Amino acid sequence: MLKMAARMGVLGTETAFEVLARANALAAQGRSIINLGIGQPDFPTPAHIVEAGRKALADGHHGYTPANGIPQLREAVAADLYRRHRTEVSPAQVLVVPGGKVTMFFVILMFGEPGVEILYPNPGFPIYESVIRFSGAVPVPIPLHESAGFSFSAAEVLEKITPHTRLMIINSPANPTGGVVPRAEFDHLVAGLERHPQVAILSDEIYGEILYDGAKHVSLLNYPSIRDRLILLDGWSKTYAMTGWRLGYGVWPPALFAAAERLAINCHSCVNAATQFAGIAALTGPREPVCHMVEAFAERRQYIVEALNRLPGFRCARPGGAFYTFPNVTGTGLDARTLQGRMLEEVGVATIAGTSFGEFGEGYLRFSYANSRDAIAEAIARIDKFLATLLADNASE
Repeated sequence: MLKMAARMGVLGTETAFEVLARANALAAQGRSIINLGIGQPDFPTPAHIVEAGRKALADGHHGYTPANGIPQLREAVAADLYRRHRTEVSPAQVLVVPGGKVTMFFVILMFGEPGVEILYPNPGFPIYESVIRFSGAVPVPIPLHESAGFSFSAAEVLEKITPHTRLMIINSPANPTGGVVPRAEFDHLVAGLERHPQVAILSDEIYGEILYDGAKHVSLLNYPSIRDRLILLDGWSKTYAMTGWRLGYGVWPPALFAAAERLAINCHSCVNAATQFAGIAALTGPREPVCHMVEAFAERRQYIVEALNRLPGFRCARPGGAFYTFPNVTGTGLDARTLQGRMLEEVGVATIAGTSFGEFGEGYLRFSYANSRDAIAEAIARIDKFLATLLADNASE
């Protein structure tokens, strides 16, 4: 009998893909399914980006590239970060990778091992906790509070740091909540971290250009006191509707870059050439497609928050960024996993249970509004009918 390494038993998954598979299976059976589960923009990749990728292939860019990415792309990343944050980043600090997950995987493997503690947001992107456990480290949750717009309390976070803490993961704007951490909390957190120089910070800023109500993104790159231990995670998937292109990057401190590049060489050698040229076009091309997409998300956000708050048993905070809502559904009387399953099977609406994002996600569902206004409206109507039947059944028992 084959015997896998014990660590494989602690490796988790991303439930959004499991729900997507079930939704697709039901659709293949002829069911009408509305998917508000998957975190993928419903916009096509802008035409100028597609053309840049096509041209790269036509021009013969078919071979290996440098492990850290082609120089032109790393320079474009540095210029884009300066445009957005007015902070200098050397192209030599940029490691281009096939998707945002690769940076978080590298960081957690670099710092995680038995006896180590790693702080991570909860509810949060499920791969954080999964890979922390896989590394042998102990995952220590940072609670995100509905009452604070799903931000964290810097004081509460700092209290969780122990001599065993080696890494802290921050995500703002956040998946699954859409929460945005206020500048004041970042100021407090960074000031406190100056007393803990042994703690590295991974700042996942993949949704940093999807914000609302005129809000400006606060990047941890703007805090000089932690730059020597800060790894920034960003990429193209969300901002440029390029999820299937698999293109991301990390900005690494000089002291860690060689180790990260070595992981890349061992893992994937390099990122495919044509995608990198498409990435340059995204960063240097017209901004109108990004602005149009964010404007559409803002309109949908307004609609879905109001609609969810009208549903019996639902209570929905207004997200500050990303394209998710995370309503409290405790008033329905069902746990999150049961509600997720019944809504999909009975009325054909795919959402994600909050428990897929950690133990503090119980009592919540994640809705992605990266779908059309009409699809969202139909989904809400189906859920409303489902809840009416559910409440009537409960009342008759």
